Amino acid sequence: MARINWTCWMAFCAAASLAACTAPGTAQGESAQGEAPDYTVNAQSGLEIVPLTITSGEKEHAFRVEVARTPAQQAKGMMFRTEMADDTGMIFPFEIPKMASFWMRNTVISLDLIFVRQDGTIESIAANAEPYSLDGIRSGEPVAMVLEIRGGLAEELGIKAGDRVSWEDSRKEQ
Repeated sequence: MARINWTCWMAFCAAASLAACTAPGTAQGESAQGEAPDYTVNAQSGLEIVPLTITSGEKEHAFRVEVARTPAQQAKGMMFRTEMADDTGMIFPFEIPKMASFWMRNTVISLDLIFVRQDGTIESIAANAEPYSLDGIRSGEPVAMVLEIRGGLAEELGIKAGDRVSWEDSRKEQ
């Protein structure tokens, strides 16, 4: 029995390692006009990609973000990724707002963690989270979602607490 579990664990680790080495991309390409389709799937992670906008004063910052919905997807998050484009990210939506706690275990790159309230406003930003750190990174109050973007990008773009985050959830009726 222990040998079977060990074998399964090794197979899982090998698959995760191979997935981390795969070049990022999407399962669907761009449209003829150069615009991304409404919803695509990341070929590396298998996660849905959706549009997300952060409104900061008069400025709007557009992103294409992967959606980590399930506990397994949320546990893996950005682990093993070696790069992140400035217009991409990952969101972790919660069914019910809750106190969020993240760590950077097996996360190779620095990230900004943006904690978002139920009303879409940014509660707080944990900037430049340290790669591989096991220290907890927590929201200050219950949040409906966490957004991860490249470390330092929030400051570069002037994104701050109180700004508004909106995204197109493909699971909600349009």
